[in-house]
Amino acid sequence: MTKSGILNPDLCSAIAEIGHTEYFVIADPGLPLPNDVKVIDLTLVRGIPSFLDTLKAVTNELVVESYVLADEMKTVSPQLHDQTCDTLKGLPRRYVPHEELKKLLKDAKAIVRTGETTSFANIILVCGVNF
Repeated sequence: MTKSGILNPDLCSAIAEIGHTEYFVIADPGLPLPNDVKVIDLTLVRGIPSFLDTLKAVTNELVVESYVLADEMKTVSPQLHDQTCDTLKGLPRRYVPHEELKKLLKDAKAIVRTGETTSFANIILVCGVNF
């Protein structure tokens, strides 16, 4: 057992295996998922785990060089948008329409499903390197 950090073995493994420029997705439970991408389903009940708690735990372990959000998040869920940007302060971000974000999922290395039910609580983390 690890002393600190993420305890979920599937999530730990996915973070350890991901490479530079690969996509790591954190998704709400309603996002349609591609069939051939590894899904780590953490959903328990509505809101648990939350998007932000999951994002913070993952980014404490994962090197991220940029991220992608749905353009709709800015207007439909502005509070979550601002909290997400604050969590990833200093990192470049890109916005795409939600439909385009869903198409990008097929290129993801792993997708983590949360229990978050705030609209557009989805993010694509573009992985970096620590050297």
